[in-house]
Order: sequence, then structure tokens, then C-alpha cells
Amino acid sequence: MRKAKPKKRVVLPDPVFNDRKVSKFVNHLMYDGKKNVSYEIFYKALDIVKDKTAKEEKAPLEVWKQALDNITPQVEVKSRRIGGATFQVPTEIRPDRKESVSMKNMIAFARKRGGKSMADKLAAEIVDAYNNQGGAFKRKEDMHRMAEANRAFAHFRF
Repeated sequence: MRKAKPKKRVVLPDPVFNDRKVSKFVNHLMYDGKKNVSYEIFYKALDIVKDKTAKEEKAPLEVWKQALDNITPQVEVKSRRIGGATFQVPTEIRPDRKESVSMKNMIAFARKRGGKSMADKLAAEIVDAYNNQGGAFKRKEDMHRMAEANRAFAHFRF
């Protein structure tokens, strides 16, 4: 590598829960620098989650964190070209990338959902991920299945 690694930016914790993970999620959720809008969407979604999971003793933030853990992939496949052939090589994911991938998947599948508002869609996706269902969870399962199928090429890991 020719260039130096770029400095990691410090993400400030969010105002309500004082949690850095929430801030990162809101940053992924944000469009056109509208951070207040995405904070409103996120907090509304957590209120909806609170109503939906009333029978559980967990706080909505804990439900959200558990949902993120449930959809976090452990391995992924990367294309590697060897002697004219392209192989899908399974590799483990760095911890910071795991977090980022799971957040992006949750938001992407929430956006694809049918629903009234983004808060409703996000809340539904959070509850589904908490119950090991939904699009984001299916995506994680597909990633793991793909890595398992290509385990024969693991010795090409770089």
C-alpha cells in the first residue's frame, strides 16, 4: 500500500441513549445530511418496537441491539482471480465491517418493505430481525450458505 491509512473519525454518541452504535446507525440511515430527520425516524421506530414487544421485558434499545446481532454475518465471499479463473473465496469479516454491513442490510431491507412511514418499516424490520426472520436475516443466511458452498477455495485466502 502506497498511502497511509486514513484516520478513523470519532463518532459522537447520540443525545438520547448516549450510545455510539445508535449514532452510526443514524448516519447510515441519513439522506442529504438530514441527521435530525433520521434521528426522529429512529426514535419513532423504537417507540413502535416498544409497543410491538410489550410482552418482552427488554428495552427497545436492547431489542434493536439483539436484532443487529442476529443479522450480523461472520463470513463473506470475495472474488479472487487466479490464473484466469475467478473464485468466490470465503473470508472472515473485520468487526467494524460486520457492524457496518448489518446496519446497511437492516436499513436497505427496511426501505424495500411496504409500510406507511420509514419509522413503521424500520420498526417492522427490527422486530423481524429480533425474531430471526425478515430480509436482512435471510441475507445473512445466504452469505453464510455461499461461504459454506465455496469452502473448497478457502486456501486462496489472502
